Parts: sequence; structure tokens; C-alpha cells
Amino acid sequence: MIELEGLPELVDPVLIAAFEGWNDAGEASSGVIAHLESAWKAEPLVSLDPDDYYDFQVTRPVVEMLAEGPGQSITWPTTRLLRARPPGLERDIVLLRGIEPNMRWRSFCSDIIYVCRELGIELAVMLGALLNDSPHTRPVPILGGATNSGLARSINLELSRYEGPTGIVGVLQHAFGQAGLDAISLWASVPHYVAQPPNPKATLALLRRLEDVLEVPMPLGDLDEEARAWERGVDELASQDSEVADYVKELEERKDAAELPEASGDAIAAEFERYLRRRDRDTDS
Repeated sequence: MIELEGLPELVDPVLIAAFEGWNDAGEASSGVIAHLESAWKAEPLVSLDPDDYYDFQVTRPVVEMLAEGPGQSITWPTTRLLRARPPGLERDIVLLRGIEPNMRWRSFCSDIIYVCRELGIELAVMLGALLNDSPHTRPVPILGGATNSGLARSINLELSRYEGPTGIVGVLQHAFGQAGLDAISLWASVPHYVAQPPNPKATLALLRRLEDVLEVPMPLGDLDEEARAWERGVDELASQDSEVADYVKELEERKDAAELPEASGDAIAAEFERYLRRRDRDTDS
């Protein structure tokens, strides 16, 4: 049993979760959690016992030298939950930062749901990133899933129609639904020809969609600038290989041909609404 004694009482908490590994192309989704953990100065709440869920020959612990004096520390692969209280917000955000477990997924999901119930969490937003044939020069597509169609409609979520192998994000979302809790998954599409991490453009896209879904202001920091620099860097690499450049152009044409005018209008309207919300918050502060 997970030890939960001494945990603080949370106010209207919501869970934001991401896992390293199969669900995390370009480390875009785990990048969101790392960014929010730093920006919001999140504090540890609870960790799952790594012995229960990880094969240490597959997901190995990491040895690091101590900052002061001789000796080493070992960081074990695990899943941690942290508490954040964003400035100006009268609710708690629980961040889940984990590595996709190697075994006993159903027990793992049961443990996560048990902790969420004890903390009073009724809504979870799970983040993922997948490799796709999206061109890096276009906005990052965000697809998703929800535990019920009404929840998806309420946040104007474009549902994925994917069928096939799934990761812990898909399994955990399903487990939340089976337990009677609301869960949403947001997936960023990462260009397969530039899969190496980090991908700040995809991380930024997830943060912006997360802001829309939760109606919670997200600290973007330098991500706008980093995303532009990343895109310029990929442009430069693509220009050095005519085959890659032609392939990117083909993807752009395919994407533009499939993009409906009304969809573009919706994207513009959503961006304008986001701008107004940020302007209003800046004025109030």
C-alpha cells in the first residue's frame, strides 16, 4: 500500500500527467511536466515504489556524483506526483512525472487511481506525443481522447481515430473511465524525420492546448523563442539535403490541401481568444 499519511489537503485539484518512453516522441510531453515543475516550483507529494513496476535491466537507475564531498547518489526510475499552486489560481495542480512501467500495468493504474481518489482528483489530463508525417513548418496537430463524448465536446476536442498498439497513457485513460473519473488525453504530432529531442514546438503546442482545456494560464517562458529557433534549425538542415527538402514540401502541400478553410478559421479564433485572456490577466495584474 502506498504511504499517504501527512499529505496536504488540496483545493479542487486536477492532474496533469506525462510519461517518458513510447508515449513521448521528441520528449514533447515529458517536457511539459518538466517545464511546469520548474515554473511553478512544484513540491513532491508521493512516489510509487519502483520495485513493483520497473525492470532495472531495461530501465536502469542512474548514478550521479554528490554535489558536496565524495560519494554518489542513485536515482531510481519511478513515477512521482508533485503539487503546484500556480500564481493567482485558487486550485491545486498535481503533476505526474513518470517513466512508462515495464510490467504490471493494471496494478500500476490502480495505484495511480487510488492516489488520485485520496487527493480528491476528479479530472486528469494525460499528455503524449507521437511520430507522424506532419511537416515541421506547420502548426503542431493536437489530437486527443476522452473518457466520454460529452467531455470531448465540452472542450472542443478533435478525437483521434487511432486503432492499434497503445502505451500507458491510453491504458491509464481507459482505467480512469472504468473507475468513473474524467480523463482527457492530448497528443502532439512530432515529425518523424526530426524525432530527436527536444522538440520545444510540440511542447509549446501541448501547453497552449492544455491552457485552453483547463482554462488555467500556462507559463510559457522562453518556449516561443526556442520553438522558432528549433524550426529555423530544421529548415537549415532540410535545405542541405534536396531529398529531405522535397519531402518536406510534399508534406506541406498535402497538409495545406487537407486543411479546410473553416478549420483555419477556428484556429485563428482560438488564438485570438487566448490572446484576449492573456491581455485581461495582464491588465488585472
